[in-house]
Amino acid sequence: MLNTAVKAARRAGQIITRASLDLDHIQVSKKQHNDFVTEVDKAAEAAIIEILLTAYPKHAILAEESGHSGQSCSDYQWIIDPLDGTTNFIHGFPYYCVSIALAHKDVIMQAVIYDPTRNDLYTASRGSGAYLNDRRLRVARRDRLADALLGTGFPFRDQQGMDAYLKLFGQMTEACASLRRPGAAALDLANVAAGRLDGFFEQGLHFWDMAAGSLMVTEAGGLVGNYTGDTDFAELGEIMVGNAKLYAQMAQILSPYSKVNVKS
Repeated sequence: MLNTAVKAARRAGQIITRASLDLDHIQVSKKQHNDFVTEVDKAAEAAIIEILLTAYPKHAILAEESGHSGQSCSDYQWIIDPLDGTTNFIHGFPYYCVSIALAHKDVIMQAVIYDPTRNDLYTASRGSGAYLNDRRLRVARRDRLADALLGTGFPFRDQQGMDAYLKLFGQMTEACASLRRPGAAALDLANVAAGRLDGFFEQGLHFWDMAAGSLMVTEAGGLVGNYTGDTDFAELGEIMVGNAKLYAQMAQILSPYSKVNVKS
């Protein structure tokens, strides 16, 4: 199953890379405020689904652009983000990726994140570790938040929460060594697994933004949860990751901003 996901991710990457050579001719539309979709997203997603359902016609699909398809009653579901970082892509900023995960009875079992700009292939299988190309991944070992380089993402879809986020951003900036906001959550999570970022946090995400990356981090020895540290990050659409010591320190700052603790 992992090999099929890799094949699908690489095929999508070829479509994305070819389109990146002529960005001026790409058709862009807006799904909602600051949330864009291109013909490239749709073409990459269609290619992924074709490969997956050809190999596994009885599986279910959850994809960012086309929603649910395949066999809805299946215990197996592929979760697909064909182009995470679309805004980066349409501006020629080389930080975006393809993200594919496979869940069995709601547990993520396989994950692939492919960065076509660097030809970096991140893979993970539950219980078998996470890899970048052929190199085994481990999360960074820094144990003091003051020394940590963290990734984050702004609440770009719904900016009603921007004031609270900016307050949080300020607190976390004071607490850590530095923050980065590259703009593709799946790739940020892969970079935590690779030890390039010490941790990551973001809210307002969808499952396809987090599914593959969450397995990548846990298989690299990290922890994944919501802002309080609990495991229901997918349901809340907020995620916090890092090694065990940083995770606890991050939760002290992030917990008051969790949906669990913030009244709507």
